[in-house]
Amino acid sequence: MTDNLTLNMDAYLPLRDVVFNTLREAILKGELKPGERLMELQLASKLGVSRTPIREAIRMLEQEGLAVTMPRKGAEVAKMTLKDMEDVLEVREALDELAAKIACKKISDEQLAKLKTIKDEFKKSMDSGDVKKIAEEDVKFHDAIYEATDNAKLVSMMNNIREQMYRYRVEYLKDPKNYPMLVKEHDAIYRALESRNMELVTTEMHTHVANQAVAVKAVIQMQDEEKK
Repeated sequence: MTDNLTLNMDAYLPLRDVVFNTLREAILKGELKPGERLMELQLASKLGVSRTPIREAIRMLEQEGLAVTMPRKGAEVAKMTLKDMEDVLEVREALDELAAKIACKKISDEQLAKLKTIKDEFKKSMDSGDVKKIAEEDVKFHDAIYEATDNAKLVSMMNNIREQMYRYRVEYLKDPKNYPMLVKEHDAIYRALESRNMELVTTEMHTHVANQAVAVKAVIQMQDEEKK
C-alpha cells in the first residue's frame, strides 16, 4: 500500500465522505493499484480513523465500480476490464445521443451561451495539467447538455452511471495527446447544437464517445500486457 496515503480533511463533509474521497483519488491516480487489497484495519491505522468510515467508504467505492469484494478475500481495488468499459460506455453513448437530440430542440440562447463558456473553460483547463480539474470541466460540458433537455428522468439516469464512467474519463484525460481531439469534438457538438442540427449533433456525440472507447481500450490492453 502506498506510503503517501493521507486524509484530505474537509470540515464540511462527514468523515465517511472524506475517507471515500481520499481513497477514490488514490485509486484514480494509481497510488492504490488494481487488485490491491483494501484492508479495513490497515487503512484505518494509516488514515487515523476508526474502521466504520473505512467500511462505509469501501461500500461507496463499490457503487462506483472502483472496488469489489471478493469471497474469502475481502475488498480490493477493482481491475479495469474491457467488458466493464464497454458496458458503461454503451449506456453512456445511448444517453448522450438522446440528450443531444432533445437539447437540440429545447436549448435556449442563454443555455447555449453557458455551454460555450464551459467549452472554453474546458479548453483552458488543459493548460493546468491537473487531470482532476480537466475531468470536472468535461463533466460540466455534458451536464449542461443534459440540463438543456429539461428532462429530469434523463438527468437522473445519467447521474446513476456518472461515477462508474469517471474512472474511464480520467484514464482518457491522463494522456495529453487526446486533448486536441477533445477540443475539436466539443466544438463540433456545440456548433451542431447552435445550428439545431439534430442529425449532425447525434453523429458528433457518437464520434466523441467512440473515440474515448478506443483510447481507453488501448490503455486497458496495455495494462493487461504489462501484467503478463
